[in-house]
Amino acid sequence: MKEYYKINEISKLYGIGVDSLRYYEKIGVLVPRRDTNGYRLYGLKDIYKLNVIRDLRQLDFTMQQIKDYLDHQSIENTLYLLHKEKDLVSEQLRSLETKQRMIQERINVLTTAMQITTGEFSIKSFPERPCLHLDTRITRDEEMDFAIKKLHKKHESKIRDFGNQLFGASVSVEDLYKGEKEVFNAVFFILEYDELEYDFVLPAGEYLSLYYRGDYRQSSDRILDVLNFAKEKGYPILSDPFEIYEIDNRDTINSEEFLTEIQVRIEI
Repeated sequence: MKEYYKINEISKLYGIGVDSLRYYEKIGVLVPRRDTNGYRLYGLKDIYKLNVIRDLRQLDFTMQQIKDYLDHQSIENTLYLLHKEKDLVSEQLRSLETKQRMIQERINVLTTAMQITTGEFSIKSFPERPCLHLDTRITRDEEMDFAIKKLHKKHESKIRDFGNQLFGASVSVEDLYKGEKEVFNAVFFILEYDELEYDFVLPAGEYLSLYYRGDYRQSSDRILDVLNFAKEKGYPILSDPFEIYEIDNRDTINSEEFLTEIQVRIEI
């Protein structure tokens, strides 16, 4: 085994950029000796330090924390560091478990959504649903994406798992009957039932529901189908209709795979 290695050899061996090694030297974390020509030479002790640096950087320790440890290495400080490493690993495991749960939830949602029958009317009963909403006039798909992003940005601290977030958009019945198609007047996020912070609610009650697949150019016609069905059955309409986007461009670029649910509150 060689006693000393040049900077390029260490860089390749550890997958660390030459600039990073020079930075470690600059801040005094890893200072190699120099040969008669001024070339950096890394010894076995330096390699040991690189192992420590690599392991601690993977746990997001700062370079200053690593320097302090290497400068004052002792059994006491090593034990302290090991306990801190253990805590950080536990925190990362919790974060990974949360991420795994979110991924599984999305898998479940998409798997269920793919099996939903479209084109059939049904009546659903809901408790009060807390929401976050943004009033805005939308006439194009691109404006819908922007409005959703704007709403998400406003409530980013609450909506951490945007991939699983259920959202929708509401339509004015009056606009529809005026012939203004594909025009929405608000977007909203539907929160968990026990959420305490919200700015809007979908009232408890019965909702007439219809699912459709495909692009949104059929949206207005499908909403009118729901309103006409309610009228035929003699159900008084108690709210503006809205769409909920079960499968959208977060999940697929194929618009024929989009799944949308239309709901409108009725009295039965």
